[in-house]
Amino acid sequence: MYQKYYRQFLQAAQKAASVGCDLPVLHMACHSHHYWADVTRDAINEYWLDAAQLADNKWDKIFAEKIPAFQRSIARALSLPAPEQIALAPNTHELVYRLISSFDLCQPLRILTTDGEFYSAARQLLRLEELETVEVTRIPTQPFDTLAQRFEQQLQTGHYQLAYASQVFFDSGVAFPGLLELAARKPEHTQMVIDGYHAFFARPTDLSAIADKVFYTAGSYKYLGAGEGMCFMSIPRGCKLRPLNTGWFAEMAELENRAEGVGFGNDWLRFAGATMDFSPLYKALAVLSLYEREGITVETIHEYVQDNQQRFLAAMDSAQHPLLNRDNLIYHDLRDGHGHFFTFRCGSAENAEKLQVELRNKNVLCDRRQQLLRLGFSLYHPQQQTFSRLFT
Repeated sequence: MYQKYYRQFLQAAQKAASVGCDLPVLHMACHSHHYWADVTRDAINEYWLDAAQLADNKWDKIFAEKIPAFQRSIARALSLPAPEQIALAPNTHELVYRLISSFDLCQPLRILTTDGEFYSAARQLLRLEELETVEVTRIPTQPFDTLAQRFEQQLQTGHYQLAYASQVFFDSGVAFPGLLELAARKPEHTQMVIDGYHAFFARPTDLSAIADKVFYTAGSYKYLGAGEGMCFMSIPRGCKLRPLNTGWFAEMAELENRAEGVGFGNDWLRFAGATMDFSPLYKALAVLSLYEREGITVETIHEYVQDNQQRFLAAMDSAQHPLLNRDNLIYHDLRDGHGHFFTFRCGSAENAEKLQVELRNKNVLCDRRQQLLRLGFSLYHPQQQTFSRLFT
């Protein structure tokens, strides 16, 4: 039903299909690289024309029209009350590191996180840990049943200036149980970041109760299907942090009457960076506008994917596959405790690679992380997909 929005991408993928296989491509790496909706192609052309026709004046259109429209759409999707508090950047790492730069690293900095964070955050925290002043505590994600209790117990000790946790873990696909409720109870002096990348436009998310308590980061590369290069971070109203890592966009409102010293505004520009390519903004807006016109909501997408996930599980249980089975599946609550992908332990990296190749020969595309094989589900999968070819 929804494949019509992805025809160009699906046709291009089919041309790269495995030789000797007549089956259409079944792209199940959408949690890694999501196909772009076809409207993004016209969006790129629109950006090119605006740059050609407006030159430097394109900034007026981008900052007065395009960015506010994007912020409003994001705010609607996440139930955020203040769209002007949504900061933009090419990637979430830039935004999170700008937040970290608000702390004086000559003073003790204690950070609470989990052992299931994505590489960009995990690597950055490891590097920071090399400083004598930085201490990082990592709470094991498993067992998932007690994760929220164990994480909050540490959080409430009051020892931490910063807490960082994923809404859906990139390595398992499991949603952090009760994370938003936990965040609402955090100590006031602790800044908290929720990495929503694997939940944004996948799991319905209402941030209205914690909008002024947490920073929420995500982007358009995954489930929005608009490509890389457009990420955001919501900023609590009343935030007074002064990032050391700050760019000239942060002075956008005062370029003609620049004051002495370094000032910060009270909206998203407090965490603004510098010159970037805004074609990803145009692409993201095109997809958001398409969904709005067609009445496609996050709830619609999530329900569609969950139905396909249940069909996948039924096919898997019937097949008794040596690797793709419940014993190897990492899960918490298979009805509503997951993002839009499943992860299987394959015992070794060699087993995972072999299985990935076998699936590729059936025109099933997936990805792996060492011994973990990930299979994702998307709006562009056919309705009533049986997934039976994975198990034969």
